Amino acid sequence: MLALAAIFLFPFYVFLTVALKTPAELARSPLSVPTDPALANFTEAWQRGDLGTAMVNSVVVTSLSVALLVACGSLAAYVLARRGTRLGYGMYLLFLLGLMIPLQLGMVPLYQLMRDLNLLQTYTSLIIFEIGHQLPLAVFLYAGFLRALPRDYEEAARVDGAGSLAVFRRIVFPLLRPVTGTVVILSAINIWNDFLTPLLYVGGSPQQTLPVAIFAFRGEFASQWQVIFAGMGIAIVPILVVYFLLQKYIIKGFASGIKG
Repeated sequence: MLALAAIFLFPFYVFLTVALKTPAELARSPLSVPTDPALANFTEAWQRGDLGTAMVNSVVVTSLSVALLVACGSLAAYVLARRGTRLGYGMYLLFLLGLMIPLQLGMVPLYQLMRDLNLLQTYTSLIIFEIGHQLPLAVFLYAGFLRALPRDYEEAARVDGAGSLAVFRRIVFPLLRPVTGTVVILSAINIWNDFLTPLLYVGGSPQQTLPVAIFAFRGEFASQWQVIFAGMGIAIVPILVVYFLLQKYIIKGFASGIKG
């Protein structure tokens, strides 16, 4: 187990050593421990890459995408899980089909669609894409969790005169807290780390996200790897904080989705 742990920790060791080295020391001994940690790499990455603006863009895109994803995914899964009709089951399978279709098949037509709608170089194009991309997994997890929930509280609320939306908002959604945490952390990590889509939709604009801004440090003939790795370190911190705050919900949400 220690040997296996060392294998998994080795990339993190490389990441830290490269981020803390000067260009001369990196060229001389890439994998050795830094003799004089160059913390200035992080300052240079932040200032030269305008990572402050890029981080704000990433926060806006990720937070809005996740919020809308939770709303759409939970509502869709509630209807599909509670209505045991053939149409509902067929629509559920259609959502699951989205987990199996390679994303690359839709890159060109989606880009053309965003271009025709004049949505390129805007947050809207990224948010629409990310919601559509993450929605199948969200529906799968929510539907599995809902099938395991008893309907007693919902039926009692309906007897008291509550409508479907009120039942969902006041009774069902608070019970979905574990699986919501799972959906939030998984989708947030995927959206935050997405590189190809922001590069295509907002690359070179003031709306570019952190991965695209960090990519600018890579040149055709030379790359500042110590600055690139330092920028990656800055980009990792916010999503790590979110992960550690919500990690207890991940296993519970996955287990419920698989059981359902």
